[in-house]
Amino acid sequence: MMDCDTTGIEPDLGLVKFKKLVGGGNMSIVNQTVPRALTNLGYEGPVVDRIIQYIDVNKTIVGSPDLKAEHLPVFACSMGDNTIHYEGHVRMMGAAQPFLSGAISKTVNMPEEATIEDIEALHMLAWELGIKAVAIYRDNCKVGQPLSTAKKDGEKGTADAAAGQMTNTVERIVEKIVHQPVRQKLPRSRRGRTFEFRVADCKGFATIGEYVDGRPGEVFLTVSKQGSTLAGIMDSFAKSVSYGLQYGVPLRAFIEAFINTRFEPAGMTDDSDIRMASSIIDYLFRRLAVEYLSVEERAELGIYTREERLQPTLPGVLESATDTEQGVDVISDPKTVPTVQELVAQMDFAAQQPHAQATPAKTGAICSSCGSANMQRAGACYVCGDCGSSSGCS
Repeated sequence: MMDCDTTGIEPDLGLVKFKKLVGGGNMSIVNQTVPRALTNLGYEGPVVDRIIQYIDVNKTIVGSPDLKAEHLPVFACSMGDNTIHYEGHVRMMGAAQPFLSGAISKTVNMPEEATIEDIEALHMLAWELGIKAVAIYRDNCKVGQPLSTAKKDGEKGTADAAAGQMTNTVERIVEKIVHQPVRQKLPRSRRGRTFEFRVADCKGFATIGEYVDGRPGEVFLTVSKQGSTLAGIMDSFAKSVSYGLQYGVPLRAFIEAFINTRFEPAGMTDDSDIRMASSIIDYLFRRLAVEYLSVEERAELGIYTREERLQPTLPGVLESATDTEQGVDVISDPKTVPTVQELVAQMDFAAQQPHAQATPAKTGAICSSCGSANMQRAGACYVCGDCGSSSGCS
C-alpha cells in the first residue's frame, strides 16, 4: 500500500521473487529500487538499463559485466546467491533494539544447510545483544513455501526464467500430492442399519451405510417434515459427516466433537439406552457410539447402555465376596431399635452420672443471618446464640 519493497529493517528476500498464489500459479515480484540505487552509485542511463535487463533475464545481479565488484554488497538480499549473513540480521536488530520498547517483528533467514549448532549460536548472540525476540526461518524447511527465489543457495552461473518457473511448479504439485486425502467411496451395494428415534417432540429416522468390514461410511437423517428448515440443516449436516467418514476422519473424533451439543429440540427420548439428549445431534452421536465403539472407548466418554448402568458396580469392577462358616464369623449388624432392658440400663446409667450444666433446648429454628440452629426463645421471638441476631422482636 505504501509502495515499499520491504517493511521496517527487513532486507529484501531477493531482487526477483516468485510468490505462490492461493488459487494456483506464481507471481513474479521485482525490486523497484534497483534503478534508483544504481543511479545513486553513479551509473549512467544506458548502463543502468543493461544491468536491469541482465536481472530480468538471469533473476540475479551476480555476474553482470557492467556492475563493479565493490558495489555487489549493496544489492545483497536474504536469499539467493548474494546473501547477507544471518548474523548480520541479528546485529542490525541489536543496533535498533535500544530505541524500541517492544520486540522487533523480523525474520532471520538462514540457509538450508544451517545446523542445530548454528541456530543455537544465533539465539545466544541475540540474547547477548539484548534482543527481546528473535524468529528464524531455514530455507526450504517446508514442502512448499510462499516466497522463493529463482535459484537456490549454492547454485552458480545463470538460470533462465523458465527453469525457475518449472522448479516452483514442481514444488507446488508435490505439496498437493503429499497433503491431499483420498476418498474411499462405499460400494455400490452396501449394507446398513436404520433406527427410529424421538427427542422431545421431534421424531426422526437415521440410516447408517457401512463398508464391507462394518465401519460406518455415510449417514442419512430424516427429521420433522420435509421442506422445513430443521430437515434441510440436518440433511446438510449428515452429508458433511458422510464426506468426513469417507475421507478418513475417525468416528470417535466426530463423537467427541458433537456429544453434549445443546439446542432445541432437547429432552427425553424413547431409547432405553439414551434416556436424555441435549439435542438431536447429541442423541445421534451417542447412538453411534453405542453401535460402533467398544465398551472401553465409551467408558472414557461416559456413554453407557442400559445394561451397563444397571450393574451393581461400575463396569469393569468385580464385586468382592467373603466365605463364611454358618455365619458365625460374620459380625452381626447393629439393631436399629433398642429393647426395653437396654433403655432401662441407659436411664440408670444417666442417673448415676454427675449432672452437667443444663443447655438450652433446641428450638428447631434456623438463624437467617448465619444459618446456625442454636436459636433460643426470647419471649415471642428467637435469638441466635452464635451471632446474636434475632427474628425481629427483641
